[in-house]
This record gives sequence, C-alpha cells and structure tokens, in this order.
Amino acid sequence: MKSRTITFTPDLEAIIKRCETCVVAMTDPEGLPYALPMNFGWNDGVVYLHSAPEGKKIAFLKAKPEVCLVFSADHQLRWQNSEIACSYSMKYRSVLIFGKVEFITDFEEKESALDSIMQQYGAKDYKYSEPAIRNVCVMKIKAKKIEGRVYGY
Repeated sequence: MKSRTITFTPDLEAIIKRCETCVVAMTDPEGLPYALPMNFGWNDGVVYLHSAPEGKKIAFLKAKPEVCLVFSADHQLRWQNSEIACSYSMKYRSVLIFGKVEFITDFEEKESALDSIMQQYGAKDYKYSEPAIRNVCVMKIKAKKIEGRVYGY
C-alpha cells in the first residue's frame, strides 16, 4: 500500500486540527538539526507557537528562522499477516509545513496568537494577565509550502 499525497486544504487542516503537538525542526549554529515538540495554534495558513522569551531554541530561531513543522495523527498499527514481521506497517496522516519564524512583539497580535493556541486545545472562557502576555515569546510561521500524506486510510 502506497501513501498518497493530500493537497486539498480542508483535508490538510483537518489533520493539523487533530494534532496535540507539532514537532518544530530547526538548525543549530553548527548546522545540526534540532527538533522539539511544541503546542501550537493554527489559523488561516499561519501556525502560532509560544515559549519562554529566552533559551536555546529562541537563540537558534533568531539566528536561523527557517523551520519545518511536522504534524502527525491517526497512528494505527496494521499488518497483512500477524506472523510475518515485514507485513507490519503504521497507518497515519501527516502534514509538513515549511516557513520562517517571525517573532510577534505587538501586544494585541500576541493576544490574538495566544487565542489561536488556546482554541487548538478547546479552551473556553480564559483570560490573560498583562504581564503574562508581555513576558511570553510568541512566534508565527506563515506556511510557504505544505505537504500532506496519508497511508492506510
């Protein structure tokens, strides 16, 4: 069974919306890959992330803001013959988003981005304190390229 490419935007968004985290792949100063799972928000072709304002990933992203985000959902083990190891595989749906991190500094834009993150997790009736918004690092990644794949479904 071969994987098939997904290009239909509502299908891509449905996969993203089902994910609990995304993996953010970046490059460290020596050119080595560095990847972290992160909470996220998705809204109209833009991924939002939040973090402490300082740290290793922030330094890496400020130096080299190009990233690849990995979203993967609906994992299910499958096999053709339970006694033959090579017949096992994993069903999945996945999306890759390529883009460049932009750091959000505007207070209202930060608040809106945080709303997108909260909505990803079904949160309702939430409030932010002003110091919390001022002291959090909020990033956005506009999708320059999106690739989707489905296997086994």
